[in-house]
Amino acid sequence: MMRNRSRAFAAIVVASLVASSCSGGSSDGSSAPDTEASTSDGSTASDASAGDDSGDDAASDTVAPAGTDPADTSGETEPDSGEFEPTDFQSLGPATGDPIVIGMVNTEGTPGLDFPEMRTDTDLAVTYLNEHGGMGGRPVQIEHCAAAGSPETSQACAQELSGKGVEFVMLGLDLFPGYETFAASDIRVFGALPILPPDYTAEARFLTGGNATTMAAIVALAVEHYGASTVGIISADSAGGNSSESALTGALDKAGLSYLSIKGGAVETDAGFQGLIREANSDNPDVLVSLYDDAGCIGAVRGRVLLGIDTPMISTAICGSADVIDVVADDAIGWNYVGVGSPADTPASAAFAELLEPAYGEASSTSLGLGALGIGQVMTLARVANAVVAEGGEVTGQTIYDRLSTSTDLQNFPNDNTLSCGLSESYPSVCSFQFPIGEYVAGGEIQTVPGFEAISVADYLP
Repeated sequence: MMRNRSRAFAAIVVASLVASSCSGGSSDGSSAPDTEASTSDGSTASDASAGDDSGDDAASDTVAPAGTDPADTSGETEPDSGEFEPTDFQSLGPATGDPIVIGMVNTEGTPGLDFPEMRTDTDLAVTYLNEHGGMGGRPVQIEHCAAAGSPETSQACAQELSGKGVEFVMLGLDLFPGYETFAASDIRVFGALPILPPDYTAEARFLTGGNATTMAAIVALAVEHYGASTVGIISADSAGGNSSESALTGALDKAGLSYLSIKGGAVETDAGFQGLIREANSDNPDVLVSLYDDAGCIGAVRGRVLLGIDTPMISTAICGSADVIDVVADDAIGWNYVGVGSPADTPASAAFAELLEPAYGEASSTSLGLGALGIGQVMTLARVANAVVAEGGEVTGQTIYDRLSTSTDLQNFPNDNTLSCGLSESYPSVCSFQFPIGEYVAGGEIQTVPGFEAISVADYLP
């Protein structure tokens, strides 16, 4: 089956990748679930100008990123509007200011924990960024360090990057970040997603919420869309599956829903999936949730159809990837996906397609895996840097950290969802609490569930 062109422009969902990214896989990263490249809800786009100031006086005091006209106030918001008014990266010229040196720690080279695409796709975004404004007009230089999934190697990377004088550090997939070492060197830390519990309260800013927010979004959909009071769950009895199941049941308990959770093997036959679904559906729940990924998505879809069950299904975006939908096709009718939205035509989606093209060709035929995390992280931080400059500030690791930490108006890239660091006291390092929700419709397309373009999960976090 040919990939549906519009489905290639579903949302990038990075939070839902955490379970598989740290619970095993092949050494070349090929087990990472594919997530289609692009945007979610079609709201706004990439940032080059932002802030409260408007009018000629404010514009004359603002340092514009490379390639912009400081006197052009046509895209600015009214004073005190509280709205973030971005300009797309494509309008910006090459960065020509003083370089900003940043570091990145990523896990590579260890069987089951090898994610080089996080590094290579981040570099792809950096190359594009330097041709389109850099970070607030500063060209980006990046220093990489590979950890090997152990505290010792993560600490060695923290020491190495601290010694190189980087202005801030981005975490790719790093299980044991050297937070204390970075703090001792006054180096701010940003992460693509929290992986282990200490990350949620670390002195860092994570641009997605990992399992905690993804599972809360599943519960939000169950309650607010289906009016559910009972839930059936199937998941793998593995490290990743158990972590996801624990986060989900915590959110269900918070919402007061009852549930029956059934665990199966990491690998199941078609008959095995039918048995799991039959048991999870035995009490006639209002919705079913599958926490399986990759081939498990296909088995769960087929098992539900073969049993003739029409109970609505909810899963993470992994099961909405092209690799799954191309196999199951209309058997996926009745499935919902956290983090996947309808196709969008925004400046951010256009910039995303443009930055991907040199390495991947047309984005319409490209399925990204964990590299999407790296791209989203560096491009979002560039948006924050551009906002700092537009407000008359100087771009440093600290000013980017401070601007992000206090923001209620910045948006992530490329999905354009609002970033709200510190919204949850229990998860102070997390900055993203919104998700689009998609549903499969006949013919191979996933469309946003009406009213769920950017559902908040704040009330469902345990």
